[in-house]
Amino acid sequence: MQALKMAGWMNGITGGKPQTLAAPVLIIMLLAMMILPLPAFILDLFFSFNIAISVIVLLTALYTVKPLDFMAFPIVLLLTTMLRLALNVASTRIVLTEGHTGPDAAGKVVEAFGHFLIGGNYTVGIVVFIILTIINFVVVTKGAGRIAEVGARFALDALPGKQMAIDADLNAGLIGEAEAKQRRSEVSMEAEFYGAMDGASKYVRGDAVAGILVTVINIVGGLLVGLIMHDMAFGDAVRTYTLLAIGDGLVAQIPSLIISLAAGAVVSRVASEKDIGSQLVGQLFAKPQVMYITAAIIGGLGLIPGMPNLVFLLLGGALAGGGYLLAKREKEAPEGGAAAGPAGGGGAGAGAAAGGAAAGGQGGGAAGENEEATWSDVMAVDTLGLEVGYRLIPLVDKAQSGELLKRIKGIRKKFAQEVGFLAPPVHIRDNLELKPSAYRITLKGVEVGTGEAFNGQFLAINPGMASGTLPGLATTDPAFGLPAVWIDASLRDQAQGMGYTVVDAGTVVATHLNHLITSHASELLGRSEVQALLDHLGKEAPKLTEDLVPKTISLSSLQKVLQNLLAEGVHIRDMRSIIEALSEHTAHTQDPNELTALVRIALGRAIVQQLFPGNGELSVMTLDNRLERLLMQALAQGGADGAGIEPGLADTIAQQAAQAAAQQEALGVNAVLLVPGPLRPLLSRFLRRALPHLKVLSHAEIPESKTIRVTALVGNT
Repeated sequence: MQALKMAGWMNGITGGKPQTLAAPVLIIMLLAMMILPLPAFILDLFFSFNIAISVIVLLTALYTVKPLDFMAFPIVLLLTTMLRLALNVASTRIVLTEGHTGPDAAGKVVEAFGHFLIGGNYTVGIVVFIILTIINFVVVTKGAGRIAEVGARFALDALPGKQMAIDADLNAGLIGEAEAKQRRSEVSMEAEFYGAMDGASKYVRGDAVAGILVTVINIVGGLLVGLIMHDMAFGDAVRTYTLLAIGDGLVAQIPSLIISLAAGAVVSRVASEKDIGSQLVGQLFAKPQVMYITAAIIGGLGLIPGMPNLVFLLLGGALAGGGYLLAKREKEAPEGGAAAGPAGGGGAGAGAAAGGAAAGGQGGGAAGENEEATWSDVMAVDTLGLEVGYRLIPLVDKAQSGELLKRIKGIRKKFAQEVGFLAPPVHIRDNLELKPSAYRITLKGVEVGTGEAFNGQFLAINPGMASGTLPGLATTDPAFGLPAVWIDASLRDQAQGMGYTVVDAGTVVATHLNHLITSHASELLGRSEVQALLDHLGKEAPKLTEDLVPKTISLSSLQKVLQNLLAEGVHIRDMRSIIEALSEHTAHTQDPNELTALVRIALGRAIVQQLFPGNGELSVMTLDNRLERLLMQALAQGGADGAGIEPGLADTIAQQAAQAAAQQEALGVNAVLLVPGPLRPLLSRFLRRALPHLKVLSHAEIPESKTIRVTALVGNT
């Protein structure tokens, strides 16, 4: 019963997770080792554990891909350092109190290090100990400390730029809110990790200093204890206590060196998706030319008389053989790649269709030259197409884990959630007629966008707040026309620290594609998409749609109304309100333009919310009274198309609207022109081509609860 009560009490303390007691128990053990005398067997056990834990830490560091995978490393450094110091204190106590009894006074581990590793010769032991200390203190810990310090500084400097890059991906629809939150957390934790490593590296350096001092104290103190308290001969005292002190020092110094190597490995590695071992093998022994030249040099040394000829010649032959195998593998790789992508095209390969992106290739073989043409030779035009140069094929090849395919999935999903219908799949193909790093985006077979993206490099975009210049290829952001420069991966953190928004090649293409899909949404909404919208809505509200098409409005008229909305940037997510408004007004008119105006009034709250997020007042532009009267007269004379507007007046309106829109954008708000209802379609069509970012609203579309503030007048001069 008492055992059950004790088990329940422990379970209550640990919350059902015994591992939560690991840290408190370890700290209590460390304090006990410093205060309480330990028998030699227990010392052996802890010394062995110290060596084992240092090896575990080193191997974990070597197999870690990202620093955040080993976030506990700073606290591990502290605890392992304290463990070694506690063992030094415990072993010093037993060396000084029991050292006169023999070399095994401090345990078998210390005796083994004192006899077998240094041959029982304290002079050799001192030399070996000094060498290990110099390696640990001067080389490893000093270098690791400096790298940790610089890494912490760079991580903190790059933090704002990385946060901006995450926000840019989120706004472009490349990632969701959950992934953005996770990435922000990772960026923050990475900065904290490097900051902690900067401080934790001082533990390792201090441990090396403490090891030297403890060893010197053990030697001097042991001599005094042996000569004064135990009446030992000077030679015996020197030999006994020096061997014990050196053995004890080596037992602590070797794990310390291993931990220092682990710390250096963690802070020295460059960000990659491979562990350190894979990086070393894949980069150090990757070029056959290097292997051949090294083999020639080593083999040449083997031909010099007096050299260990056999060893050098064997090593040179092995290096030459390794170079031959590497060259053979490189030669076979392109052949295998060519076989995978036949003349019909290519490298983009199959597999992109899974994300709403179909893959294919360009060109055609000569196999069918003698065959008659058939209807199967008539190829359907892709609604959305992405053609890439051969250097961008890895971005869209599923076999090579092409990241652009995943981004296209995210783009289509975000588009469907925000705009209100599912965009057609993006058909991806390689095009050898393009530049190697070029791409082009097509809409119904017609090019709507083009650009270049350099795989392996990063595009540093200046959002207007960046300071300084960067070396690289100057260009402009293909999606929004902002000044930018293509930089090497090594300059990424520096660019982020200077205020640039840094994105990779896949993000550049994906952002451009997302921008074009959004701006051409009205052309992407075909009859099949409209029917799919009705079918989807009919599952939730069948009564709402069953009497609408084709009884009260044709499918083509409904499509035209929805396209009119999309052409002016109005989302059609609220299909319920659109259908209800159409059901109410189709009995009076069947004109798509008039129906569009009525639907816009029904969607007024959503339109205003889209342009003015939040509940603040609406800062808008409006027309001067005289200009408004002139336009109403022109509308009455020229009809709805505005043919009665004089060319001079039209130019004046366009120029003044552009100036007013620039003032609005300078204030940090969207450029919105508020006009009477009859003028809204006319001015919207007229200004849309010259000022695509200017939105024209009618007074009827503004909810009564909103407060309007006029910030500029068009036509007041």
